[in-house]
Amino acid sequence: MSPAVSPSDAGIRSGVAFGLLAYTMWGMFPVYFVWTSSAAPLEVLAHRVLWAVPFGALIVSLRGQWRDVANALADRAKLVRLALAAASISVNWLTYIWAIQQERIFETSLGYYINPLMYVAIGVLAFGERLRRLQGAAVALATVGVAFLTFSGGTFPWVAVVLGSSFTLYGVIRKQVAIGAMPGLFIETLMLFPLAALWMSWYVAQGGASITSGDGWLAALLILGGPVTVLPLMFFAIAARRLTLTAIGFLQFLAPTLQFLTGVYYGEPLTTAKLACFAFIWTAVAVFSYDVLRRGRQA
Repeated sequence: MSPAVSPSDAGIRSGVAFGLLAYTMWGMFPVYFVWTSSAAPLEVLAHRVLWAVPFGALIVSLRGQWRDVANALADRAKLVRLALAAASISVNWLTYIWAIQQERIFETSLGYYINPLMYVAIGVLAFGERLRRLQGAAVALATVGVAFLTFSGGTFPWVAVVLGSSFTLYGVIRKQVAIGAMPGLFIETLMLFPLAALWMSWYVAQGGASITSGDGWLAALLILGGPVTVLPLMFFAIAARRLTLTAIGFLQFLAPTLQFLTGVYYGEPLTTAKLACFAFIWTAVAVFSYDVLRRGRQA
């Protein structure tokens, strides 16, 4: 007879499962954008927004969160912040799509590796948080890695910096808005919807839209941009409620690791300068993770 599983244990296990689903989907994003690379980056972005709205509405209905949406729409201060969040996440999405199509997967991986360290830096610079010794060492190692790639490789990794900083800005803004993940994303995509619809209408009229090219597989993939955008965030929202920040902190490195392996799979060249940069970043991640684990045990 198997031992009984307590509700808390079941919640943790399901939280880990949902967290793994979310970060695995985010980590496999390069594959989706390689498959849709025959469409222009702006068209792919527009489809993500256009199809995320109806699919997001479905999820909000199933989760009974329309009251949260209505309350946020009636709050001008929340709407302003969500508009800023929408602007920052759209920059993040467009940069990511463009980078994948330009075979710069390693740089996207680098951007999401340094993202947690950027959160630490913003906490210190903008919110006066105290920097712990190991946190400082991790940030310093990441900075050295980026600097090494810039000066030794002769290329400033602007894709990684834009991705990391735009997602950090998005997280900081969303942290200041009292709204759930799904209602917030629904409102953000709803704000972007008119721009996406106008651009797509013009693009279709010009005859350049991939979705009207007669390629049914590509059209299906572009429509799938809605679920691809919404589902991992919903899974993450469920996991975040059931897991500690320490557990989430470890899981978040799964996505950039899978992105890195995807770059290897597609045969993207890994120069010595890039490899050295990643060595610094991976060391920083190890130091950061050790600090998170130690603090979690103390708590």
